[in-house]
Amino acid sequence: MINVLTELAQHVADGLHRTPKALSSMYFYDDAGSRLFQQIMELPEYYPTRTEFSIFQEHGAAIAAALSPRVGEEFALVELGAGDGAKTKLLLRELLRAGTPFTYAPVDISAGAMTGLVEALRHELPTLHVAPVVEDYATALAQLRTRPGNKAVLFLGSNIGNFGPAERLDFLRQLAAPLAPADRLLIGFDLQKDPRRIRAAYDDAQGVTAAFNLNLLTRLNRELGADFNLAHWQHYTDYNPLNGAVRSYLMSTQAQQVRIAALDETFDFAAWEVIHTENSYKFTLPQIAELAAETGLRVVASFTDAATDFADVVLATQEE
Repeated sequence: MINVLTELAQHVADGLHRTPKALSSMYFYDDAGSRLFQQIMELPEYYPTRTEFSIFQEHGAAIAAALSPRVGEEFALVELGAGDGAKTKLLLRELLRAGTPFTYAPVDISAGAMTGLVEALRHELPTLHVAPVVEDYATALAQLRTRPGNKAVLFLGSNIGNFGPAERLDFLRQLAAPLAPADRLLIGFDLQKDPRRIRAAYDDAQGVTAAFNLNLLTRLNRELGADFNLAHWQHYTDYNPLNGAVRSYLMSTQAQQVRIAALDETFDFAAWEVIHTENSYKFTLPQIAELAAETGLRVVASFTDAATDFADVVLATQEE
């Protein structure tokens, strides 16, 4: 297990010395952040979770079949960023129903979220073999390279959109590298649509998304001895339909200084200066095919909802 505190401190030091300042959304997900994200997924404005759930309801059997092309051969189903597993449970039931021999290996950085998921699976799917992994993506990917046998890797919930273009290519190449020809990836892509709907999904009327973003500062106060005053910060988001990018920020509402004890450093913020905290890119189906080709992958199957708001895409290496 990596030293998360040391890594967080180094990340904050690097991010707050940039112009513009930036912090990674991967640090949203402490236990409080994971709970807030569960609330976000239930908001009326936040369509991605409901839409992807509907895809699994309608196409679950076909998705399960596409992930296990070698009938009867045991494989590992590895899910990066498992969360509460609500959508994945539909897929797990399909695989169990089909008699497919497999082990489910959920990966999540939040120990609290993982404990809840494993407990729920124990009650709901008692015959399921679960091998939980509490790690970040980088460590999980390193472990994936040494995992023997067939595997299918899940990366759902439009998490791929959190990466910028260069990072996205690098991440997908890392995912593709340990895959054998019979292995599969299943990735969720939020598709481009009405810009107003997209923006509302990241700036809800109840302010839950704002609380989720601001919780990052609470975490820095707690874990790094920072003295961010949350009353002097706002959540702000925008969407650019030209490149499909939603960008979220923490905005300083006044000129202020913030001391971070773990770094023994004070940072100056101008009034209305921002910390860039998250990207959430939206895609088209042709862009997804091009992205696959650039990273040594190919599209095996695509599953969308009736309105084509979201796509779950099964990918494999280009060599069969």
